[in-house]
Amino acid sequence: MKAIINGKIILKDRIVEDKALLYSNVIEGIVSPNNIPEGAEVIDANGGYVSPGLIDLHIHGYLGKDVCDGEEESIRTISAGIVKNGVTGYLPTTMTVDMKVIKKALEVCRALKEESKNWEGSEILGCHAEGPFISESKKGAQDAKYILKPDAAFVKEYADIIKTITLAPETDENDFAAIREICRDTDVVVSMGHTSADYNTAMASVNAGVKHVTHLFNAMTPLAHRAPGVVTAALNSDVSVELIVDTFHVDKCFYDLLWKVKQRKLCFITDCLPAGGLPYGEYTLGGAKIIYRDIVCRLEDGTVAGSVLHLNHGVWNVYKNSNIPLYECVNCASLNPATAIGIQDRKGSLEIGKDADIVITDQNFEVQKTIIRGETKYEA
Repeated sequence: MKAIINGKIILKDRIVEDKALLYSNVIEGIVSPNNIPEGAEVIDANGGYVSPGLIDLHIHGYLGKDVCDGEEESIRTISAGIVKNGVTGYLPTTMTVDMKVIKKALEVCRALKEESKNWEGSEILGCHAEGPFISESKKGAQDAKYILKPDAAFVKEYADIIKTITLAPETDENDFAAIREICRDTDVVVSMGHTSADYNTAMASVNAGVKHVTHLFNAMTPLAHRAPGVVTAALNSDVSVELIVDTFHVDKCFYDLLWKVKQRKLCFITDCLPAGGLPYGEYTLGGAKIIYRDIVCRLEDGTVAGSVLHLNHGVWNVYKNSNIPLYECVNCASLNPATAIGIQDRKGSLEIGKDADIVITDQNFEVQKTIIRGETKYEA
């Protein structure tokens, strides 16, 4: 048994102080410091925050490594890097590249998933396949030559490792046949993204089984008063939504509005590229050259390619630029993502019996210690 004292404990509906968080491999309870069991190891949070572990549903790489490298070393490096940002679990995310490359990347993650529960980095919770079933007109930094029509058979073959599949619903012809098949035969969450769908098509796809939206606002038809688009469908339905919270991809003025509309359906993501954790410079993404300057990466033609965000910084960005309570900002990077992919029974909050995935931060949410299943994986 271990006990964390002198911390502000972030629960899903409040923050409590002057209490101790007890844990083994799971959360054991919250008690008065006077009631810590005899013999328990005591950890001092030094007045900082005690948060549930963060979950990143959308991350392509870190420290120069790309999920699409299809190499065990790359996944190990990414996991060991982002654990320092308080990420206890994540979905390694592929992109629209050659299908052979995508399959190899998925197979590597499949092979490492069980081991990742105990290694010295963030746990692989599954994968996010972003494409290749997307719209060419909304491809963003993805390569048009690898775009394919939606293929339910592919998703079913890898349904044990794919947690989320991003696709453009308007490309799924014949009344969303692929979406319906995926939703009928697997637990994979179908997310609409990189899509040129209009509002009616987007809403119809939700009725067909779409449950999530990939990086809301980015690479989709916008909210306009006579052409409401995918953004409006996302706000007007019960889907969960991702938001890149680097203050660049979506202006911070939207944070309060989105929280009011989506509440516990709002999921913060990084969409971090291999340049994450590295200095400004030139790097690659899926074989394409990207240029990292300031807080964003771009292709050579200026197309925005993704972020270099740390998820703990994303939580703090929203907290400092909105009226959203800190515990709800944390939910957006822990409980809400866990709920979106159906693992909220064991991940996402500091509730008794859930995995002891815990982050201790300082007063500015900089990570001091990351704990996964009760074992310390990083200490500043």
